[in-house]
Amino acid sequence: MKNKRQLAVLSALVVVAGLIWFNYFEGGRTSVTTDVGAATQNVPLLQVENDQLHFPGVDRVRKTEYKSAGRNIFSAVAPPPLVVKQDKAIAKREPYGPKPEPPKPPPPPPVLPVKFFGYGVVPNGTARLGFFTDGEETYVVGEGEILLKRFRILKIGNASLEFEEIATGLHGTAKLEDQGAAGS
Repeated sequence: MKNKRQLAVLSALVVVAGLIWFNYFEGGRTSVTTDVGAATQNVPLLQVENDQLHFPGVDRVRKTEYKSAGRNIFSAVAPPPLVVKQDKAIAKREPYGPKPEPPKPPPPPPVLPVKFFGYGVVPNGTARLGFFTDGEETYVVGEGEILLKRFRILKIGNASLEFEEIATGLHGTAKLEDQGAAGS
């Protein structure tokens, strides 16, 4: 029973395929004819005053010689800037208005008025502490804190210290100074 049903479905599909084949290739052909002559009969010609070649212009173009301006026309790289030569009279002439002042030299870096003689670290993992002295008093200041109300300590290293003068914003460094042996 199952084979008969499959055979019936197969034969129906073959009939449908045959109808499609016939309509597409055989019965569906319609001939379309166009009249090409009608499309090309009344085309107006171009209006040309003189249909001869302009030989003087052609000769002039043929005799021209290519002169490079220093640029490779096959490269996408920009050419070097053009240098314009100035006339000597124009070059000697001063520009209008007052002459600009030359730039001022940068100010000297600030100097700490105290000696940086050591550093230490608190065991709980806080920032480094720097030890400073002015001969009479000792100051203990951490990174990011202010010393003598004028200097901010930025970084304390093993051999030097970086600081900033608060009023001017200038940065400076101070080296670790050895105090020498005590009481010999």
